[in-house]
Amino acid sequence: MTSFAAVSTFLPPSVPISELREESRLDARQIRRFERFYGLSEVCRDPERDEEELLLTAAAKLDELRGQEERVRYLVQARTFPSSRPDPTGALRRIGAELGLTNATAFSVTGQACASALQAVDVCGRLLAADGDPDALALVLAGEKTFTPIARCVPRSNVGGEAAAAVLVRHGRAGDADRVLGGATRTYGQFHDEVITGEASPPEFDKLYPEALAEVMLAACEDSGTALGDIDLIIPHSVNIISWQGIANNFDLPLERIFLDNIPVTGHCFSADPFINYGTAGQLGRLRPGARYLLTAVGLGATFSAMVVQH
Repeated sequence: MTSFAAVSTFLPPSVPISELREESRLDARQIRRFERFYGLSEVCRDPERDEEELLLTAAAKLDELRGQEERVRYLVQARTFPSSRPDPTGALRRIGAELGLTNATAFSVTGQACASALQAVDVCGRLLAADGDPDALALVLAGEKTFTPIARCVPRSNVGGEAAAAVLVRHGRAGDADRVLGGATRTYGQFHDEVITGEASPPEFDKLYPEALAEVMLAACEDSGTALGDIDLIIPHSVNIISWQGIANNFDLPLERIFLDNIPVTGHCFSADPFINYGTAGQLGRLRPGARYLLTAVGLGATFSAMVVQH
C-alpha cells in the first residue's frame, strides 16, 4: 500500500492581487470579481527564489528524510508546465545532490498539468511496490514559478501562486501516518486547446467541470471502499471558492467539510495545491488519526484526479 511517510511545504509571503494588475493583465473589474466572488485576496510570490530554490526549500524541511537519504530510490518532479530547458532533469539532479540522495533516479511526471502531483505519488507507489524493498522511499516535489501570462492568471478561474510541497512516499508500511486507500483519474482530451484559459471558455467545458470532478471524487471513494459521507474533509486544489460552493451544493455537503482556508492567501499553486492544503490542515489540527480525507486536483487538458488518504 502506498503511503505518505511525510509532507512538508514552503509558502512564501503573500501579496495582494490588486498589486499584480500589470503582470497578470487583470483590469479593475476582473480583480473585483476575483475578490468578491472567487474568494481570492492574496497570492504567494517569491521574487528572490527560482523554481529550483522553491523546491529545495520545501524538501529541506522534511525532518523524516534525515538519516534516510540513501533509501530514496526515486526523485520525481510533478510538473504542471513542460520544461523548456535542454536538460529538464538537471535542476532536479542538483536538488538531489544537495539533499544527499545518492541512490535516487531523477525524472519528472507531466502531461496532467495541475493533476501531476497526485499522479506522481501513484507512479512512485507502483515503482516502489515493484522494487519489493519495504525500506525504499521516493520523494515527490511540486511547485513552479508564475513565469508566463497563463501561469499568472486564468481570467475566469484563478491567480497563480508560487509555493512548493515535498512528499516522501513509501510502499508497504502499515504504520505510516498517511495511507493511500484508493484513487481515480479521468482525462478528457477534447479540451486540450488553450482556449479554456481565456476569458470565455467553451460551454461544454463549463458544463463538464462540476460533473467530471464530482464523478472522479465518487470513483476514488468507491475504489477505496469509502462512502463520501465518511470522508472527514475534502482537501482540494485551490482554484477558487465559488467552484467549490457549487460542488458542495451538488453533494449537499456543508462547505466546512472542504478545506478552503488557503485559497484567499496562496492563490492556485499548480500541482502543489493538494499537498500544501494537506500540510496546512495538519498544522491547524484538522487531520484526525484514523479519519479519511479526499484529495483532488484538476489539470487543464483536461485531467480530473482524486485520492483517498487515511491519516
